[in-house]
Amino acid sequence: MPDAEGIKILAVDSSSITGSVALCRGEFLVAESLLNVRITHSEKLLKQIDLLLGEADWKLEDLDLLAVVTGPGSFTGLRIGVATIKGLAQVLNRPVVPISSLQAVAMNLPLSPVPICAFLDARKKEAYSQLFEWHPDVGPIAIGEPSVLPPDQLLKELSGEVALVGDGVLLYRHLIDAILADRALIPVATSHQLRAVQVSWLALQAWRAGSVQGAAEVLPTYIRPSDAELNLSVKPASKTGVNC
Repeated sequence: MPDAEGIKILAVDSSSITGSVALCRGEFLVAESLLNVRITHSEKLLKQIDLLLGEADWKLEDLDLLAVVTGPGSFTGLRIGVATIKGLAQVLNRPVVPISSLQAVAMNLPLSPVPICAFLDARKKEAYSQLFEWHPDVGPIAIGEPSVLPPDQLLKELSGEVALVGDGVLLYRHLIDAILADRALIPVATSHQLRAVQVSWLALQAWRAGSVQGAAEVLPTYIRPSDAELNLSVKPASKTGVNC
């Protein structure tokens, strides 16, 4: 394994409709692809990886470290991204770093003087959220637990000034303006997309700290149960005709 300056990293995010792949050498970006188009990650993810490797003149065997966003986010997208990286890690025998989508998007607001609220669309009229503080040496550090709730409920729990970032900010801007008003600090629209280069930087810090995993250990992080799990928890009505 090379030192931190020379380590070659592949980072992948498939947690939302936007798919992002990055190749980095240490802290420096070599190549990045971000597609915000309505085709499935199963159709585009491997193509993005192949394209970037070719443009960088890297081979799969050149990679030293793999990183993947494990959630929360789209259940299908997360499964595709995690399965892709697990497969590569097993073939290449390389370590993996799982990265939170909430921490990764908080990377888009470096040096924020106020708490950062990562605010991601969870669909079903809900949002994923978590608070972070920015630390110059290690980036965003969580100061609260991740949660998934209706967006108005999440916003009402915020106190003082807060910087909001994530695709949920654009979707629920009307609620943010109504509930937080001048207490909300909101960056330009291009700041709200999660980027794989940020995932790579976080993975490098984890690698430096010795926080890596084997392929078998990496699992998606959903926060809320899937539709299938919810359906299993609903017991079918009795067919015996006996009242309970």
